[in-house]
Amino acid sequence: MRSLRRRLFSTDSQLSPSPSPTQPYLSLTYEDIKSLRNDWLTDNNIAFWEEFLEREVLSKYPQAHIVLLRPSMTFLLMKNKDTEMVRSALPDFSHITHIFLPINDNRNVNQAEGGSHWSLLLVSIIDGVAFHYDSLDGANNNEAWEASKRLSNVLGKPLRFHHLVECPQQENGSDCGVFVCIIMRHLLVKRLLAVNAGEKISMSMAHKAIDSIGGRKEMLKIIENLRKEGERRRLTPGSTPPRID
Repeated sequence: MRSLRRRLFSTDSQLSPSPSPTQPYLSLTYEDIKSLRNDWLTDNNIAFWEEFLEREVLSKYPQAHIVLLRPSMTFLLMKNKDTEMVRSALPDFSHITHIFLPINDNRNVNQAEGGSHWSLLLVSIIDGVAFHYDSLDGANNNEAWEASKRLSNVLGKPLRFHHLVECPQQENGSDCGVFVCIIMRHLLVKRLLAVNAGEKISMSMAHKAIDSIGGRKEMLKIIENLRKEGERRRLTPGSTPPRID
C-alpha cells in the first residue's frame, strides 16, 4: 500500500474473473518493483499476482467459480458500511464457491494506501466458513473477522470465522505480503483446484514451508518476462493500431 509512481504496465481491468489474454497486465510502478525486491508488498504487487493467477491458472479451469478479490475491493468492503452500495460494486457472488481476500490493517478510511500488515482470508461460501491465514501470529485477526462479518452481510448468509494457528510464520517485518501471495497460490492450486467437486479437503497450512526470497525472485522473473513480451509485441510490425487520415 504505497503511493503510485511511474507505470511499467497498464490495464483497465481490475475485477474481471476471466480477462482476455491479449489485454496488458495490471499497472505496476517502479516503486512497486522496488518494494517487491526487498520491502513490504504494495496493493499493486498483490493485485498483479491475483491477475497473474487468474490468467495463468484459473483460465484453465472454466468449471471453477473462484474470485480473487483485489485489495482495493477488500478495503471498500471493510470501510463502507452501505451494504447495498458495496454489493453493487463487488462482483456477482451468486454462483461463486470461494473468495480470496487480501486483508490489511489500515484503519484510516481516508488513506487507501495505508496499513502495515497483510494477511489472507479464504471464504468458502458453500461451507459457510472464513479461513484466516496470518503469518504474524494473528495480528490481523480483528480486521479479518470484520471483513468476514461484512462479507456475510453482502452474501446474506452467516460465515463462521476460523483463524488457522498453524499458518507458516514470517521471520522479519516485511514478508507478510509475499506470504499472502504464496499461500494464496498454494491453496488455489494444491487444494481447491486439485480435488473433484463435492470432495472434502483440509485447508490447514501446517508443515508448509514458505520460501519468501524465492517467492520474490519468482514474481520479479514473471514481471520481467511480461515486460519483454510487451516490448516484443510493440516492436512487431503491424502490432500498432491503425491511424485515421
